Amino acid sequence: MVTLKKFNLTGSELGTCSIAPQIVDATADSQSIKDYIVALRENQRQWNASVKRRSEVSHSTKKPHPQKGTGRARQGSLAATQYKGGGRPMGPKPKFDQHVKINKKEKRAAIRALLAEKIRAGKVAVLDHFEMEAPKTKSLSHFLGKVGFERRPLFLGESNIIGLEDEEGGIMTFHTPQEQHDAFKLSLRNIPKATYALASSVSGYDILVAHHIIVSEKALEELTSWLVG
Repeated sequence: MVTLKKFNLTGSELGTCSIAPQIVDATADSQSIKDYIVALRENQRQWNASVKRRSEVSHSTKKPHPQKGTGRARQGSLAATQYKGGGRPMGPKPKFDQHVKINKKEKRAAIRALLAEKIRAGKVAVLDHFEMEAPKTKSLSHFLGKVGFERRPLFLGESNIIGLEDEEGGIMTFHTPQEQHDAFKLSLRNIPKATYALASSVSGYDILVAHHIIVSEKALEELTSWLVG
């Protein structure tokens, strides 16, 4: 059984966490992974680049100079493309919806394969929790240095809703770990190329560009139930 090393924020090793063999042994066709990544990148484009054509620029339609007698080439309007502020020929215009559909099963298979590759290379570790009382970049920087994960780290946090009971009124209030991890995310801002994402919404591109991945213990359970279930 393949296991991942488990650490706390001080960088001390606490033991190991087992991971499902369906994830570790996952493979996918390289072409399907490429198609998924390309579609993901295409869907991030806005397709709103636009230029004004000759009929759209704000210019007088009066001829700039007489057609004959000046020795110059005849010109019809200052809106012509050769004049400053004139229209632009054949420039980009907003396109129709260019969204590329991504099959859910293919998406999961690609993410499984990419994550399995990182696990087999020893580039994935588990952090017991992401909760911090206050932002402190020094703590995270020390942690990354101690475990040897300084290069382009990706932190994956859990996204399940947590209920907390109010001590005074006994009222149950709900909030997401996303709010609990605000201090953690603020601590990452000054660490070069360090990123944070939720395990439930991580993309294959995030995993692909990350050199090391640090996942919380609860987020690992979310990933397992999502990718294996």
